[in-house]
Amino acid sequence: MKKPEFADLVAEVLESLPPAFARYLETVEVLIAPRPSREQRRALGLRPWQTIYGLYEGIPITEQHSGDIVSPATITIFQEPLERDFRTTTALREQVRRTVLHEIAHHFGISDERLRDLNAY
Repeated sequence: MKKPEFADLVAEVLESLPPAFARYLETVEVLIAPRPSREQRRALGLRPWQTIYGLYEGIPITEQHSGDIVSPATITIFQEPLERDFRTTTALREQVRRTVLHEIAHHFGISDERLRDLNAY
C-alpha cells in the first residue's frame, strides 16, 4: 500500500473520534514512518525480532500541570510492520484503528498494563 493510502486509514480513525476527545489531540502530531528508528528501538529495548505498530512520545495530559511548558506529543504509526502482519485490507484497517486508539490512550495517561486489564489488546 502506498503511503497516502495508508495515511488515509490513519486519518479515518482520527476523524471518527468524538469531539470531546479530539480536542485534546490538537497539539499531538501524528506521523507515519516505515518502521521504528534505531533510536526508538534502542530506547524501548526492542530485540531484533520484536516489533511495534505505534509509539506515543510525550507527556500524557494526566501528568501535565497548569502553567507548564510542554513539548507537543507525537504518535508514530509504523506502516511496514502493520502491513506485514495484517495482509488483508479489512484486517489492516482494524489493526490501524486499534493501534491509533492504543497510542491515543497513552496520551490520556492509560498505561499498557491498564489497557491489558481493560482487555484492549
